[in-house]
Amino acid sequence: MQQARGAVGGRGCALFPLLSILVVQGVRIVLSLEISADAHVRGYVGEKIKLKCTFKSSSDVTDKLTIDWTYRPPSSSRTESIFHYQSFQYPTTAGTFRDRISWAGNVYKGDASISISNPTLKDNGTFSCAVKNPPDVYHNIPLTELTVTERGFGTMLSSVALLSILVFVPSAVVVILLLVRMGRKATGVTKRSRSSYKKSSIEVSDDTDQEDSNDCMSRLCVRCAECLDSDYEEAY
Repeated sequence: MQQARGAVGGRGCALFPLLSILVVQGVRIVLSLEISADAHVRGYVGEKIKLKCTFKSSSDVTDKLTIDWTYRPPSSSRTESIFHYQSFQYPTTAGTFRDRISWAGNVYKGDASISISNPTLKDNGTFSCAVKNPPDVYHNIPLTELTVTERGFGTMLSSVALLSILVFVPSAVVVILLLVRMGRKATGVTKRSRSSYKKSSIEVSDDTDQEDSNDCMSRLCVRCAECLDSDYEEAY
């Protein structure tokens, strides 16, 4: 009897690791749907905001896949459904976000994101993204904290300054480089023109004729002077 109990106990101890492995594998299979979302999102009044949500599923996407977005105001436990998806998009048509929620995802790429148009300060709060893709129905539910503020003068100024840096500085650099390159080309052309300059045959002949005429004039003057001297001597 005791030997039988010992044998049963030994078998139970041997089966325990196997059962543990099966349980762990089962949990992994059940929790094979993973969802990710930004923990904090900052937006500005009147400027469209995108709430990102992505998911990974071990099963292929089918028409049974569902996506649900909910909203909870600050310091409140009340939740409000603002978007539902199942083959088609069903944004809320009532409440705070009426006609302001739009689909910005692609289920075949694992994207379950949405966008909020014309956000206001009243939109601050917590958003949650839930995805179910049977048989993957158990998953984590990430939360996104949205903070909407007025865009101040300093923020606008910094945006203008950044735009100026990105647009005007590269343009100025390109213009300076072009001017330097053009200046170098002009200097090289001037040097080459000076070094390669030669007188034409006409200019050479003109110089020769001028020299010959100068010699003739000199000889004529000398001859005239000699004649005058001879006439003067004969007179006396």
